[in-house]
Amino acid sequence: MVPDAIPPGSLRRVLVLKLRHHGDVLLSSPVFQVLRNRAPHAEIDALVYEDTRDMLAGHPAIAAIHGIDRGWKRQGIVDQARHESRLLATLRERRYQLLVHLTGHWRGAWLAQALRPRWCVAPERDNPFWRWSFTHRYKLPAATPRHTVETNLDALRRVGLYPEESEKRLVMVPGAEAEARVDSLLARAGLGARGFVHLHPTSRWLFKTWTEAQTAELMRRLAHDGHAIVVTCAPDAREKAILARTLEEAQVPVTDLSGQLTLRELAALTARARLFVGVDSAPMHIAAAMGTPVVALFGPSGERQWGPWRVTHRVVASPEYPCRPCGNDGCGGGKVSECLTRLPVDRVHAAVNDVLAAP
Repeated sequence: MVPDAIPPGSLRRVLVLKLRHHGDVLLSSPVFQVLRNRAPHAEIDALVYEDTRDMLAGHPAIAAIHGIDRGWKRQGIVDQARHESRLLATLRERRYQLLVHLTGHWRGAWLAQALRPRWCVAPERDNPFWRWSFTHRYKLPAATPRHTVETNLDALRRVGLYPEESEKRLVMVPGAEAEARVDSLLARAGLGARGFVHLHPTSRWLFKTWTEAQTAELMRRLAHDGHAIVVTCAPDAREKAILARTLEEAQVPVTDLSGQLTLRELAALTARARLFVGVDSAPMHIAAAMGTPVVALFGPSGERQWGPWRVTHRVVASPEYPCRPCGNDGCGGGKVSECLTRLPVDRVHAAVNDVLAAP
């Protein structure tokens, strides 16, 4: 029993902060479910960057999602201050009893001071102001890697709210509108549920991507095996160009939805796929959240911290590079990760067949 555990019955409103990228936000989704289950009478709010809102939209345990627009900084000091003031006023009106901060972002400490909740928990940092700002601090894993989902849940363990295994699954809700649009697109392509392989080969981080030639070869093999293929990528011009070149090289029939889907539509699509194939990215985490089997390629990032969570999967990573996972943006910072680009197509294809053959 945690000596300074908080009494769940005292909670009326809780604010959870996850100011990171899309995949990181999705990996925080079990935190909200555990809080709701321990304090069913409480309202659980989220504070995230505005562009990541869809990762938590529709989550049954979340009462309200508050967003921070990264574009505020580009609007000038006066406009930014006005936006920040409105957000702070909104959060103050909620009168939170508990603040759960899931990163080392300094905004968490500022809000702990400004909102004055009775309890506030954050990861440990070696800084006097940080320590003074939080009533509870949890330790981050040092030498032994720990999956990010478990690290997020450590915030709750620190205040005496221990999760059950059944509560640790990822939660993402596509919504009826997204599901209807995806069903329409698939029907137009003559595809049904579990009738295709979903391939999302790109990432906003180029150092996490395989090569275009290897992806094209994998597409040819999947087509030769008789699989219908649906390909997606973000609406980013660079990613669309990568996928266009890949399709030109592959010369196989695919359903190309590149740049056409919202994040919630992407979730609806991958929920209907027989298999998801991609790199360490938000779409890979979305596939895991939807319960779709995953084949994930890993290079400089670590699969023990970021691997597909609680879903049938195979991770394809190189055993020939003892330097991985290094966390660098490519070898020497050159945006190309040799541990990833040199993964043979044979290994990825074998992983696909292995997962598809699993019961």
